[in-house]
Parts: sequence; structure tokens; C-alpha cells
Amino acid sequence: MVTQPGPADQPAPGAGTGPAEQDALRPRSLSPSRAGDFLSCPLLYRFRVVDRLPEPPSPAAVRGTLVHAVLERLFDRPAADRTPACARSLLGPEWQRLAEAEPQLSALFEADEQRDVWLSEAAAMLDRYFTLEDPRRLEPAHRELHCEAVLESGLLLRGYIDRLDVAPSGEIRIVDYKTGTAPREEFEARALFQMRFYALVLWRSQGSVPRLLQLMYLGSGEIIRYTPDEADLLATERKINALWRAIERARDAGDWRPRPSRLCDWCAHKAICPAFGGTPPPLPDPAAIPVPTAEAAPLAGEPPAAGEAPAAGEGPAAGEGPAAGEPPAAGESPSSGEEPAAGEAPAAGPAAVPPPAT
Repeated sequence: MVTQPGPADQPAPGAGTGPAEQDALRPRSLSPSRAGDFLSCPLLYRFRVVDRLPEPPSPAAVRGTLVHAVLERLFDRPAADRTPACARSLLGPEWQRLAEAEPQLSALFEADEQRDVWLSEAAAMLDRYFTLEDPRRLEPAHRELHCEAVLESGLLLRGYIDRLDVAPSGEIRIVDYKTGTAPREEFEARALFQMRFYALVLWRSQGSVPRLLQLMYLGSGEIIRYTPDEADLLATERKINALWRAIERARDAGDWRPRPSRLCDWCAHKAICPAFGGTPPPLPDPAAIPVPTAEAAPLAGEPPAAGEAPAAGEGPAAGEGPAAGEPPAAGESPSSGEEPAAGEAPAAGPAAVPPPAT
């Protein structure tokens, strides 16, 4: 399942430490969240990866993390117990666990009433989940799966998959939960980029193309499904390699341009963004610029990616995002009805897979 970095990715003992040697030894890794950052705004990528600026948690982000945690714990229960009432009963304990692990989260709410409203919104998302699928008929193969693969270019891809379902026949479905609302049709390709990224990682590490990619939007109760093929994943690989080359060019030139959009309303760094009259901190020496290392599981509810809408009543309008197309430096363009799914109980019959999206 996980492909570990090869010897070429590990610094040799006693290797030189000059700028050229440091660049040669620099790990080359990318996650879908950081790829999405650069596609949305190269300066945001710089703030998160190069400067590593702290970002305060927001109620929407923490709620996304909480809902993800409850859905993960739900599958620890016997199948017959996976009911809406069970999911709601997990909310309080999971919130307490998160708050104990990160005490600053308690400061998100000025009064208990605010926290209670926030928890009720999370409960509504969990109720909506049960309108999309029946977890009593599912036995996921993996939850919060850390996966890695090294491309022929030497670039290491890594990420966390919310849920991986494997049918008895071996067919794989990748499932991702979103606590925002589904994007408009013209933004679906951007919303699916993360899923194609994961599909590429699994294909390169396992040798088989996942049969189905599924995005579940708990803010609106909608599902986006996509059936990838090898040609699709090869195009995704070319795009990711081109994207990494653009990141390296930006790093070498120290040119991290802002890309203003409605998503700026969500950005924790708006005050220091030159697009809004701010001044970023000085860039460190290029040879000392850090690069992404093994990431912790991403904050599930962080601001939406380009084209993805936040939960109703929060942030940009539904489907609002940057204009279609990549940042100029990237140099390359990206390429219903419920059915039994991979991982469902055998009694449900073989998984029916929808035709590829066009």
C-alpha cells in the first residue's frame, strides 16, 4: 500500500552541505493539499511551506476535523450499530478528545451557546451523511490511510485518504468526505484533482487503477463520482510534474506571486499579502528553504480548494473560486443515483460502476 522513498531520496552520511549539494539532496515531495495551495495561490504555498507561518484554527476547520473523526470512529462499531443516533452520540466524546489534545480549541467559542450551535451544525452534517449511503452495508479496508508513491521523475507523492473501500473482486473505491457544499459543474474538475492525485499514488504504488473516485459533500448532501483510467492518470502525472517544476522555478527565483480570488476571504495571511497592501516576511536563503516532509493528517475542514464551496453560510459563495486555468508558471493544463459500492457486504451484490465522466 505504501511505497517508501528509495535510497536516492535519503541524504548520504557525510554528504557535502554547500548550496549545490543541499539542492541535490533536497527531498522532492508533494501532497494534494500543498499542490492545491500552489494552484490556487503560489504565495499561499510560500506562506505555508517556505515560511511555515502559523494559522489559527477556525470553527469551520475544526468542525470538519470533528466530523471526519466521528465518521472514522463510526466504522469501529459493529455494522448494525452504525446509525444516525450512534454518530450523534460520538460527537461529544470526539469534541472532548480534540479539545484535550489542543486546548486552544476551547477559545473558539465565547459562550457555551455558541459551541452548542456549532455542535448542532456538525450533527446535521452527520445526519446528511446517512442520506448518501448506509454504513451498515460497508466494511472499509482502510480509514485515514497514509499513502506514498515515487514517480519516475523522482517526485514523492504523499497524502491521506479518508476511506478506501475494496470489493471482494479487488476493485478499489477512494472516498473523501467534504464538509462544504458541492461545486458548480464548471469547477468539478478542480474538485476532483485531489482524488486523481490519490488515484495516481495508488496506481503507482499498487499497479492497479482505482475503479471509482467519490467525493461526498456533507454540507449539501451531494456526491460527485468519477471513474478514472490509465490515460487520465498519466495526464494527472504530467500535470503534477509540471506543477512541481513551477514550484521549483518559483523557489529558485524567489517569485511567489499572489493570485487574488474570493478564497482570500478565508486566508489567514491576508494582512501580509501584497495584493491587499501587506508586506510578506523576507525570504530565507534559497538553500535553506524547507520543503514538505511527511505531513500529519491534514486538517479536514481547512478552507476549500479552488472551485470547492464551503458549508452553507460560510465564506465565498457556493462554487466560487479562481478562474479556470493554472498559474502561468505551471506550464500545463489539467487535463447519479446511488449504487452498491466497493466494500459493501457481499449480499449487496457486485458493485455497479457508473460510466466515466465526460
